[in-house]
Amino acid sequence: MANKKNDFYWNNFISAADTACLAADYLLECLREFDAGKINEMLTAMHEYEHQGDSLRHEMSEALAKSFVTPIDREDMAELCQRLDHVIDSIEEVLQAIYVNNVAKITDEAVSFAEKICVCTAKMKSMLAELPNFRKSEQLHKLIIDVNAAEEECDALYLQAAYSCRKNWDGKNPLDVIAWREIYSKLEECADACEDVADTIEAVVMKNT
Repeated sequence: MANKKNDFYWNNFISAADTACLAADYLLECLREFDAGKINEMLTAMHEYEHQGDSLRHEMSEALAKSFVTPIDREDMAELCQRLDHVIDSIEEVLQAIYVNNVAKITDEAVSFAEKICVCTAKMKSMLAELPNFRKSEQLHKLIIDVNAAEEECDALYLQAAYSCRKNWDGKNPLDVIAWREIYSKLEECADACEDVADTIEAVVMKNT
């Protein structure tokens, strides 16, 4: 059983993962029902998730600064908190890239990518929910592998999308090719950020068991 005194830390991590899931779900909604005329509304709504993530990070930082004893090394907890915040930041950056590049229409590959990002964040949340039991958990290692596998699927999709982008845009505005390569790269970064969380948790488990 997890120590009740540590509930704040575990709950903060889970809340951050949940915020990442909500941000990913909203990104998918935006891309599926994309309306270029509403991009500013999308950015404002997405920024609320980013703000919520920042608030959770600040709460964790304040708690770590005041606590004498933490469930795992203070530095590891701070790193995990930062990694989770980066997931949310990365999701917001996708919409920002769409805005900056003045995208008028979303590609099918981008929607598929967003669907996979939702899978990545959902698996990451399951992993965070199991973290309080890391010393005895029989599931945590599998959940870490699940996140890694989801990230590999995103890597494969990135290659496919980047290739299709170049192949299918011959004779059209080269700026569109550049724009979509940037957007696909931002989408891949979301998956990479989820994997960074998994790698951090794996390192914590190895140090503490």
